[in-house]
Amino acid sequence: MNGNREYKSDVFSMLMEDKNRALQLYNVMNGSSYGNPDDVEIKTLDGGISLSIRNDSAFVVDASLSIYEHQSTVCPNMPIRSLIYFTAILSDMLSGRGGDGKERKLGRNLYGRKLIKIPVPHFIVFYNGEENQPDAQELKLSDSYEKHTDDPKLELTCMVYNINNGKNPHIRESCKWLDEYMIFVNKVREFHCGRTDEDLVIDIEMAIDYCIEHNILKEFLISRRNEVTKNMKLDYTFDRQLELEREDAREEGREEGREEGREEGREEGKLEGIQEGQQLVNQLITLLLSDGRTEDLKRSASDKEYQMQLLKEYGLM
Repeated sequence: MNGNREYKSDVFSMLMEDKNRALQLYNVMNGSSYGNPDDVEIKTLDGGISLSIRNDSAFVVDASLSIYEHQSTVCPNMPIRSLIYFTAILSDMLSGRGGDGKERKLGRNLYGRKLIKIPVPHFIVFYNGEENQPDAQELKLSDSYEKHTDDPKLELTCMVYNINNGKNPHIRESCKWLDEYMIFVNKVREFHCGRTDEDLVIDIEMAIDYCIEHNILKEFLISRRNEVTKNMKLDYTFDRQLELEREDAREEGREEGREEGREEGREEGKLEGIQEGQQLVNQLITLLLSDGRTEDLKRSASDKEYQMQLLKEYGLM
């Protein structure tokens, strides 16, 4: 699975490329005290960062593979995506293709008689969107199963932590660079509030200037200014596109609700229409993103005929 910033650019992921920052956040989230950045092996995935933290004296019994992702919207399909990321990483590790040193030695015969040890997985999303969300919430893979089961044979739990102001302050207080990242994000929002899309780059540049002047991510923003500006712009465009899709779904749901409400009762029909419209479009977005079809996703935002075509193509209608 190759990295593709056009798919989902992310300044958070850029910051996580630095092993010192990755290790600092890992320690905060796990209550650990690793001090050597060389204990971190970073793999970049589409839409996410995975951290392989190892300790040579306890690699087999206490290795952990954490997949960290930043999102400005809480996506109910995160457990599915996390499962895809984890299996892709695991496939590389077990084949011996991924990483170097000890990790490369993990290549093993899955049909052999010896039990193969794999890292303990952890899945975390850092949420910083503008919708009101709880401090923390669990998303489970089993919630996606078409048929409910009290005893899922395959489960995956993804923890979502809200890192906005006033939420989980201990995380931001313990991780200086994450706190500074959120200051930068909030400055972009502040400068861009009430302005047009044409002003977005100017507003991002103003936020960068402010942070550099106040020694907030200063070295990072100076050295990677052009990338930050580009990726922040792509983030806003991506998020705006998703919001337009959701608004279209809400409008379609309201219309369906009005129709069904006239026939079977307004309130019940409206709720079902909204849920069905949102579910269909969200499913389509997830499938297109999983297949890397960003151009089709962009086109579907403004071309309803094409959106219907895609819904039929994926068997959603």
